[in-house]
Amino acid sequence: MAEMFYEKFQALVPRYLDDAWTPDEGLSAEDLAGMLSDSELPDASGLPLVLEEFYRALGRCEELMEAYHFFFDPDELVTEEGHLLFLEDEEERFAWGVDVADLRVPDPLIRRRKNATHEWSSEGATVSEFIFDLLEFSFEDSEA
Repeated sequence: MAEMFYEKFQALVPRYLDDAWTPDEGLSAEDLAGMLSDSELPDASGLPLVLEEFYRALGRCEELMEAYHFFFDPDELVTEEGHLLFLEDEEERFAWGVDVADLRVPDPLIRRRKNATHEWSSEGATVSEFIFDLLEFSFEDSEA
């Protein structure tokens, strides 16, 4: 399948970190596959294309992976309550994920879980839209 998001994720490094993107920012396809095999995901799950390309472009870039929120490392991905969880806020009040029924969708809708009550709600955005908006919000103060 053709890359849809990889270059857009690469472009986040110069945009927010004022540095050129290098391959060291991301995970190789082999490293990603190895980390996924160490996760709790069922073997057949796979990742939506958007998350695969996110990790390949930025999986080792701590400045973006841990900016007021925490993207799970690929070997930390889990499925809970019918969702693949991949992101949590710094206070651990919310987690974000994708419905496991949508894992084959290249850029599925993202859902948010309130951890205290385990209530799920739609964010009204795809994973890529949410990631780009989240990082823009996280870095907007530093750009002022």
